[in-house]
Amino acid sequence: MTDTNTPSTWTNLSWQVKLAITVLNHGFKLCRRSDGTINRHLMSFFDIKTPPSSHPIDGVKTSDVVLDTSRNLFFRLFVPVATEGGGHNDNTVSMPVIFYFHGGGFAWISANSVGANKLCQRLSRELSAVIVSVNYRNTPEHRYPSQVEDGFDVLNFFEKNTNFEGFPRNADLKHCFIAGDSAGGNLAHHVAVKACETEFRNLNFVGIIALQPFFGGEERTESEIKLVGAPFINVRSTDWLWSAFLPEGSDRDHPAANIFGPKSRDISGLKFPATMVVVGGFDPLKDWQKRYYEGLKRSGKEAYLIEYPNAFHAFYGMQELKESSMCVHEVREFMKKQLAKEKN
Repeated sequence: MTDTNTPSTWTNLSWQVKLAITVLNHGFKLCRRSDGTINRHLMSFFDIKTPPSSHPIDGVKTSDVVLDTSRNLFFRLFVPVATEGGGHNDNTVSMPVIFYFHGGGFAWISANSVGANKLCQRLSRELSAVIVSVNYRNTPEHRYPSQVEDGFDVLNFFEKNTNFEGFPRNADLKHCFIAGDSAGGNLAHHVAVKACETEFRNLNFVGIIALQPFFGGEERTESEIKLVGAPFINVRSTDWLWSAFLPEGSDRDHPAANIFGPKSRDISGLKFPATMVVVGGFDPLKDWQKRYYEGLKRSGKEAYLIEYPNAFHAFYGMQELKESSMCVHEVREFMKKQLAKEKN
């Protein structure tokens, strides 16, 4: 199989899932205006929202906590609950807390979008973790660093508020992870860097989980050139997203995009948490993701590269794929390893 073939992960999806993905992709394209803005009204027909539920759905309760109405800054809290058969949260065993940043190219999707909600619900249940899914501001209305500021403000909220309605008493803020998929994986890095420069008393970060993080640069990598027909993204769409996200007048070598590029900062002196980087073989971004892993290693950081050769971008959200289940298993093992080191 060559890079120009359709990945087996795509052919293994049901027609219903393929149709939903195709409709959503076309929706994104239709909503992009020629002047660089987005038709949010039209987008609302494609990006379906789901409310929180105090009644457990698949073993997980959800609630929304609003921090700032002026910028629609809130987080959706996912808490696994005990079931009749036992397991999940029995209110006695401490649970790690994952601060999560959803994908969507910085421009699409919210913490209450159906797909983002479903993914975090699954992760909370299968990882037995409390998940704080951050609803950060979208581009192009709000450019970088707005999204990082939103994420950091959520961290500060937890630093100052450890006892509020819906937050379980056995949630362990001394065992926190910062995670994200695609654009959210990019934000996870930048928020983690900002956290490393801050003295927290109640929060302690033990790991970063980057699921196919969205990084880039001025250079065209081999995977960007060859994987032009890959599901979800291509160079044309990522160029548009970078132009909408980065500060006016910036090129793609801006450090927000090219983490270890010519304009990047040196993080070797930071106490940066161990990082897990997930890569798909049919993801046009895979070369940038591998460079991110290599940059972390060069900077003296603990990093792990997990590759799925037949996976396309966002495969982790397709529960019917075996690679998706394998990925969740790898995340669980990574978390166990980091938590064990903290307890020793």
